[in-house]
Amino acid sequence: MYSLWRPRVLGAWQVPTSGPVILAVNHAHGVDGPMLMGTAPRPVHFLIKKEAFVGPLDPFLRSIGQLKVDREIADRTAITDALAVLRRGDVLGIFPEGTRGEGDFAALRAGLAYFAVRGDAPIVPVAVLGTSERRGRAIAALPPLRSRIDIVFGPAFRATDDADGGDPTGAGAPRARATRAVLDAATVRIQARLSEHLADARRRTGR
Repeated sequence: MYSLWRPRVLGAWQVPTSGPVILAVNHAHGVDGPMLMGTAPRPVHFLIKKEAFVGPLDPFLRSIGQLKVDREIADRTAITDALAVLRRGDVLGIFPEGTRGEGDFAALRAGLAYFAVRGDAPIVPVAVLGTSERRGRAIAALPPLRSRIDIVFGPAFRATDDADGGDPTGAGAPRARATRAVLDAATVRIQARLSEHLADARRRTGR
């Protein structure tokens, strides 16, 4: 990532140095995931669509700990694997919009809330800005080579409001049950926090 572009990483210190955490990333370009993998302060295990696991990419993605998910069904294997990442105290990366779009967190799915509540993990919002720039591309499918890409990490927060006003990692807070009402409320809360972070990241970077 650093050889092809000029990543500028802001706020990486806000990622907890240990314990389970979810990085919730906006998704406007296919390079967003690899860009975060290459710049995050801790190794990231992403849920990646099964279509990417083809040819030599399949063993490569598996070898670096990435998780295959079938987006057309409730993929129980992917769910189990993702929860195992959090139970080990590692970092799970999720595109909460489910697929590539405008990268504005507008179409949030409930999966992020489920993993945050079931995995008892704080969420760190991440805005990747500049990958969808079209001017100056030498390779049509990639952002302009040597262009600046901003990766902005926001403050950790909980999917439920039990830990508000205390430790954002939720240490010592009772674990919420993943009922439909809890997940619905958590999804609304998460969307507001992610949208707020994206707006702040754009102000900070001028994007």
